[in-house]
Amino acid sequence: MKDNLLSRRSFVKMSTASVAALSIPAIMNAAGNSSEVPQTPQTPQTPQRPQGQMPIPPQWLPKTVSPGWDAGDADSFTRYYFDSLMLESRYIDSDIPSTKLNLFGETFDTPIMTAALSHIRGTADESGLAVFAKAAKECNAVFWMGTGSDAELEEVVATGARTVKIIKPFEENSEVIRRIKHAEGLGCLAVGMDIDHSFNMRGGYDIVMGQRMKSKSTSDIKSFVNATKLPFIVKGVLSVADAKRCLDAGVSGIVISHHGGRLPYAIPPLVALEQIAQAVKGKMKIFVDCGIVSGVDAYKCLALGADAVGVGRHLMFLVQEGVDATAKRMKEMNSELAGVMSATGIMSIDKMDPTVVHHTIL
Repeated sequence: MKDNLLSRRSFVKMSTASVAALSIPAIMNAAGNSSEVPQTPQTPQTPQRPQGQMPIPPQWLPKTVSPGWDAGDADSFTRYYFDSLMLESRYIDSDIPSTKLNLFGETFDTPIMTAALSHIRGTADESGLAVFAKAAKECNAVFWMGTGSDAELEEVVATGARTVKIIKPFEENSEVIRRIKHAEGLGCLAVGMDIDHSFNMRGGYDIVMGQRMKSKSTSDIKSFVNATKLPFIVKGVLSVADAKRCLDAGVSGIVISHHGGRLPYAIPPLVALEQIAQAVKGKMKIFVDCGIVSGVDAYKCLALGADAVGVGRHLMFLVQEGVDATAKRMKEMNSELAGVMSATGIMSIDKMDPTVVHHTIL
């Protein structure tokens, strides 16, 4: 048994060392960051790139590259789980694929969306959220917004980006419903709640920007669903149990996420994805975020049951460079996705096949 464990660990290190540079360091200590104070990531030094690996801009690289992983660090383990999933090719009868996404009655050019970020540092001329929203619009992609004021939401909606507004689990449900109504009045695509910000991970309820949070019941969530004509989405689902509760509450979609490693030893979202897809696929939309840094990562999520994916920290540095740089990387990721689709015989994202993916460690 010990020998088997050692061989598995060795395999992980060998199979992921060449792509370890794709890891993105945690730029927020999510478990202890109860106040959500904005933090400015520092541009790391560029490590040596393994021969044959595609060039990676230095702003996307971690400060150090380690062939190991720490299972207690959910971000680290998520990266290595991504890299352990291998793909088979299927060239015969394949063709140029379509990456079009049909979501809530609208059509987008890509299933690669922005993640629901908050407090993004922008340029000298524009807020980070506005830059991010304009980049999403440029790509005809869905834009997600996290914490922010009414004025900030109005700013991003004014860019023309089709926006999903995620609301924190405020202690007072009346404040949640007020924000739902505000988003609905602005014409947002959908609205939702970030349930994994209920607790501060030290045994109490969280406080975000001076406002107290509180956990929500299935009944609470159902009341939010009934308070709006918009699709209601729950973010922070990482179990079949919560997915089924969301289904009982009538939500339109869930985001499978561990919030950047907020819970130590959290399972990778892709582990939860496979289980959740079997339980609720087709009954609600399934989205995934956390650690997605390429079109290949996005492909793996889609193949295992996601309808679309969210990319956040991978794009944060580029937001500081402006709309063009951010949109360029988003388009590159969509091209990477299309490339893998054509090489695996997948012609559209609604025809993804999980049997293309092979698990090299379990």
